[in-house]
Amino acid sequence: MYTSAIYQQLKKSLSSYIEQGKTVFTVALSGGVDSVVLLHLMRALKEDNPVIDVSAIYVHHGLSQYADDWQRFCKNVCVELNVPFEAAKVVIELQSRTSLEAQARDARYKALDELSPQGSIILLGQHLNDQVETFLLRLKRGSGLKGLGAMHQARFLQSGRVCFRPLLNVKRSDIEAFAAQFNIKHITDDSNTDERFDRNFLRSKVIPLLAERFNGFEQCTARSIELLQQQQTLLDEYTQLDLNKCINQHQALCINKISEYSTARIANIVRAWLALFTQIMPSQKQLEQIINQAMCAKSDSQMLIDLAGGQVRRHQGYLYFVNPYQILQDQMLVSDELKFNDDRLLIKKNGKGIRPPFKHEKVTVRFNCNNARIKPEKKPGGNTLKHWFKDAKVAPWLRANVPLIFYNDELVQVVGYFMSANHLDETGIFWECK
Repeated sequence: MYTSAIYQQLKKSLSSYIEQGKTVFTVALSGGVDSVVLLHLMRALKEDNPVIDVSAIYVHHGLSQYADDWQRFCKNVCVELNVPFEAAKVVIELQSRTSLEAQARDARYKALDELSPQGSIILLGQHLNDQVETFLLRLKRGSGLKGLGAMHQARFLQSGRVCFRPLLNVKRSDIEAFAAQFNIKHITDDSNTDERFDRNFLRSKVIPLLAERFNGFEQCTARSIELLQQQQTLLDEYTQLDLNKCINQHQALCINKISEYSTARIANIVRAWLALFTQIMPSQKQLEQIINQAMCAKSDSQMLIDLAGGQVRRHQGYLYFVNPYQILQDQMLVSDELKFNDDRLLIKKNGKGIRPPFKHEKVTVRFNCNNARIKPEKKPGGNTLKHWFKDAKVAPWLRANVPLIFYNDELVQVVGYFMSANHLDETGIFWECK
C-alpha cells in the first residue's frame, strides 16, 4: 500500500465522490507516466476501499506508428494489475477551422464516454505542469478570462458524464519520482520532445527556466488559475441572469433588450447565447461583426454570418442561431419522449392542451408541412400552417424544424406555437420541445 504524498492527494481529491456513493471510476490510459501512475494509484485505492470499481480504456487515434504497441502495453499493464481493459480505435477526419489536436481530443472524449461503464467517472492524468503549459499557451494566443482559466479539475461531457483530473495539483517531477521509486514501467512518446510543437518547447525550455528563477512558480501559477476560474464563475452567473432576460422561448436573442447594456456586457451575453448552440466560440472579429450588424443595421435588413456549426441570422428584431444542414425525419410517437437527431427532446405532458388520441388515431410528428391546415386556439377560422407562421412572424428558416403533431392526417399541435381549437381539452395532453 502506498503511503506517499501523491497517494494521499489522490484520496483527498476523490473523497467527495466516494462519500456521495460514486465509486465507479474509469482511467483514460495512454501508457504515459501520468496515466500509468494514476492507474497504479487507483488500483491501490481499490485495495484500500474494496467498494471502488476501477477499469481502464485506451483510445487508439491511429496518429502514431507506435499506437498498436502502446495499446498492447496498456493491456498488459491492466492484466498485471487485474483491472478490466477496453480499447477503442477512432478515425480522425481532418476538418477546416479545427486543429488536428482538437479533433483528436474530441474523438477521445467521445470514445471514453461511449465505452466507460454506466455511471462511472472518467479519470484523466493531467498534472500541474500540463496546467501551467496550457495557461502559457492560452496567454500566447491572447485568450481572455475564460481561456486563461486553463483546465478545470472537473469537466462535463455533452452526455453529462464527469471527467475528473485528480492529479492536477501534482507536479510532473513528483509523478516521475513516484514511478521511479516503485519501478513502474511506462511509455515515453518521442514526439513529446519535438520542440517544433509549442507545448513541448514550453515544457523543455521555458517552464524549467521560470521554475529555477522563481521559487514555487508552478504552484503560484496554479493559484492564479484558480482565482481566474472563480472570477469566471462569478461572471458566468451574472451573464446568465442577463441572458435569461434577453432570450425568448425559442432561444432567440432580443436585439432591443441587449442594446440596453454596455458594450462589454453585450459581448458577454452574445457569447453566452452562442454557447447554447456550439462549443466553438467566434473570434473577436466575428463577435464584433455579429454585434455591429445586429445593432447598427436597418430593422428590415438581412443578416447572415457563418460560424463553426451554423449561422447567425436576424429576423423581426431577434438573432437566431441556425443550422441550415439539419434535416429532420417524420416519426411515429410511440412513447412519451422522442429525441431528434439535432439533440432536441420532444416530451408529452398532461394538462391543458388537446384531447388524447382515440384508439384508431395514429400519432406522428412531422416536419415542413406548410400546406397542412389548422384552426389555432383564439384565431378566426382555419388556414394553412404557412399562413399562421407568417402571422406569428416565425423566421422562415425555423419553420422546417418545428415539430408538428398529427392525429392520422390532421394537424393538432404546432409545438411551441399553436394548438388546434377543434381538439382543446382542459385536462388533456400537449407536447414540449427542449
